[in-house]
Amino acid sequence: MVGGSQALNIVIGIVRTKAMAVMLGPAGFGLFGLYNSVANLAQTFAGMGINSSGVRQIAAAVSTGDAEKIAQTVRVLRRTSVLLGLLGAFLLVIFSRQISTLTFASASHSSAVAWLSLVVLFTLISGGQAALIQGMRRIADLAKMQVLGALFGTICGIPLVYFFRERGVVPSLICIAVTTIVTSAWYSRKIAVLPAVTPVTGADIRHEVGALLKLGLAFMTSNVITLGVAYVIRITVLRKVGYEATGLYQSAWTLGGLYVGFILQAMGADFYPRLTASANDDTICNRLVNEQARVGLLLAGPGVIATLTFAPLVITLFYSAKFGPAVGILRWICLGTILQVITWPMGYVIIAKAKRALFVGCELAWGVVSLALAWVCIANYGLTGAGISFFGSYIFHGVMLYTIVGRLSGFRWSKDNLKTGALSLSIIALVFCGFYLLPLAFGVALGTIALLCSGVYSVRVITTFIPREQVPRRVAKLLALFGLTPRLL
Repeated sequence: MVGGSQALNIVIGIVRTKAMAVMLGPAGFGLFGLYNSVANLAQTFAGMGINSSGVRQIAAAVSTGDAEKIAQTVRVLRRTSVLLGLLGAFLLVIFSRQISTLTFASASHSSAVAWLSLVVLFTLISGGQAALIQGMRRIADLAKMQVLGALFGTICGIPLVYFFRERGVVPSLICIAVTTIVTSAWYSRKIAVLPAVTPVTGADIRHEVGALLKLGLAFMTSNVITLGVAYVIRITVLRKVGYEATGLYQSAWTLGGLYVGFILQAMGADFYPRLTASANDDTICNRLVNEQARVGLLLAGPGVIATLTFAPLVITLFYSAKFGPAVGILRWICLGTILQVITWPMGYVIIAKAKRALFVGCELAWGVVSLALAWVCIANYGLTGAGISFFGSYIFHGVMLYTIVGRLSGFRWSKDNLKTGALSLSIIALVFCGFYLLPLAFGVALGTIALLCSGVYSVRVITTFIPREQVPRRVAKLLALFGLTPRLL
């Protein structure tokens, strides 16, 4: 259900992105990316991670079966979301001039930045409502809310950009935030929460808010570092290369993480709770990480090879021919995303074992290395350097996490993972190098052959993980045509 809703969101996002790219062009699309980065960074900082921690607090309250406790937690979460939203909006308005100068080297965008405060306010309030829905495990409502919010936001936002062009970018972002808060409010109100019988005291509020912020700060810090790095890199590209290059970077960044992001989010809905439940058993913990990494590689490998092979077509299809120069950076970002799939499950071990300081330290180290690489690579290789730095940062991230998680839980890659990883990475490296060493036609032919071989191998291995009785009859018949028989190992 999570994967299906995410797939629909991706389709809707593709339509919205295509429309924005065609109407705005590379320079205008770069402006859109910068405004979006400012809003995302502000709401992440102001939100203090309570959307993520709120899910845990609501779920914990529900598990007790205490209606009074549930009502108290919900009330505090809602009020805290509103207060943090107002605080974030207020600070963005106050410092709009400074943020405009920092981002665009000019105060001319300060009024637009101030209007982004509405995006921050609405997004944080809707985030609190979404946390309530997810914490109550109303997954169907959560999926519908996300899809409808994205759909209505696209329907309302595109006409604004069509009629007002670059002046319609900020109003379109506000429009998307408005539709998100409306849909989340609609579905959160369907949840029957009994009013608290006992008045909530100041001590109760402090206790609940403290619990929300204690875990939330770790999530917030991680997200701020991730978004902050992306924000600084966009500014670096803008200052060193220009607006058009910023739009090209934004397009490649969006496409590079599209398929892999879908896989990670869909798998994460189940993986993190299972890993947390087994955090004290290193044997089970390490087995889960190995399983998740292998499935991730098998699912992501063919998608990355397809993107590498058909990058020019993909760029033109998703954006327009004007975005052709983004092909080179997209290929480097693809190399980084496949490493993300490998490192992602290991990072959750640190969170599951409640090593918050260590988790933040790892994220901070990655952020510093990523920025340093970006500064050097962009200065020497221009726009393509941003993609090279992304790839290099995840080489560092993978080595760092493997060392740390190995000490925490004795984690080692399984033989199956070493085999799958070596095969997948070798094929991807071969296809990548083919476009630099061979004529374009031969590079495409090599990539197509690699895609077919990788796809068949991935499907064959994945079908061995699936119990026969869980495969729909029509799917089983289709697999049988290719000699693939689902079974449980």
